[in-house]
Amino acid sequence: MNIVLISSLLGAFVLQAATLEELHKAVVSVWPPGSNIYLGECVLLQCTVEPNSTSAWSYKWYKLHTAATPNPRHLVSGDSYSITAVTREDAGSYWCKAERREGNVTAATLSSQPVVLIVSDLPPPSLTLTPSTRQIFRGEHFTLQCPSSQTNPTGWKLRRFPPGPTMRTRVFQSDQCSPLGGAVIANKPDSCVFTAATGNNGLYWCEDSKGRSSAVNITVSYGNIIVKTPAFPVFEGDNVVLYCQFWTGNHNKATFFKNGAEISFSSSSGSGRVIKMTIENVTLEDEGSYKCASRDRKMESPESWLTVRADRGNFTSADGAAASSGGSWIWILVSCVVLLLILIPLSVWLVCHYRRQMFSTQSCWPLSKENIPAVPLPATKQDVTEVQWDLSWMEMSNLLDKQLYPGT
Repeated sequence: MNIVLISSLLGAFVLQAATLEELHKAVVSVWPPGSNIYLGECVLLQCTVEPNSTSAWSYKWYKLHTAATPNPRHLVSGDSYSITAVTREDAGSYWCKAERREGNVTAATLSSQPVVLIVSDLPPPSLTLTPSTRQIFRGEHFTLQCPSSQTNPTGWKLRRFPPGPTMRTRVFQSDQCSPLGGAVIANKPDSCVFTAATGNNGLYWCEDSKGRSSAVNITVSYGNIIVKTPAFPVFEGDNVVLYCQFWTGNHNKATFFKNGAEISFSSSSGSGRVIKMTIENVTLEDEGSYKCASRDRKMESPESWLTVRADRGNFTSADGAAASSGGSWIWILVSCVVLLLILIPLSVWLVCHYRRQMFSTQSCWPLSKENIPAVPLPATKQDVTEVQWDLSWMEMSNLLDKQLYPGT
């Protein structure tokens, strides 16, 4: 009797797990939407169990069928996998696995289909963030501006993907900022100004019927200290300023860290609640994760990533690349024409010079037979050798005439 009861319970458990796997599936969504991602921007992947389930799920992330390796630019938080600043190595296939456990037993496992991310070297239209920082204190103001409407007559939409598994994407027109507590800036209908609060956290980008702009993730802090790095990539040779900002108090010194190691710069200065550090002539080696701390190390900011890219000339739009390619062909063609104009006269001169040396002619162009100068005969009596020489010379002259004047 006990055996039958246990078998029935196990059968019911297996049937329940099988039914759950059949009714639900794991899906990975990409924010901003689309498979193309861009260097230096923020991207968020979300693993969702559909349809919505009240069960508690745990998530694991994989890239190319292996567990995603730790990376300071990659952050995992429950069902979310975010890439702080995209690089070329982030291209590839990503998928997630959702598990539901009952006690120590795995009740159900759901694996999603992979999504492929393609990293594009060409920059998208730029979203403007003022001030340019990913971290901001509550109560401060920040402004988001979509690309100029003059180049986009159809108009942009400003989109936001808020954090949290239960939140959904909110969409509003760039001239209607009220859904997120923003307001239109006077004379700038494509700009929205916000007061930083919990409801303003999230990933922002602009979108139209042809594509989207770059994306940036904004974090509103309720802590005591933050570090402000440029929200978008900087270029080699730029002078970059990092800010360590305190919520309260009077501070004149702070310690900066890069990738966990303390750094010191003679160009650091500050007063009041803001300490700034300048990195002059920034290079690719300056790219990394930065944070700051108070002098006594009792307060420490979250980390923020600084992206450094090569010279601006290496990053052009598709039209610019095509124009550059076309210009290269034009220069090649012009170079060939100039070379021919130089070589043809030089070749003619060399031929003339050679023929002048061989036949003592005064011009490299054909002469009429009447213009050929007469050669006086020797005044002395010719011996046999002289006569033979004269005959050979006359034969050569006749042969030359035939070559210079065909038909004579």
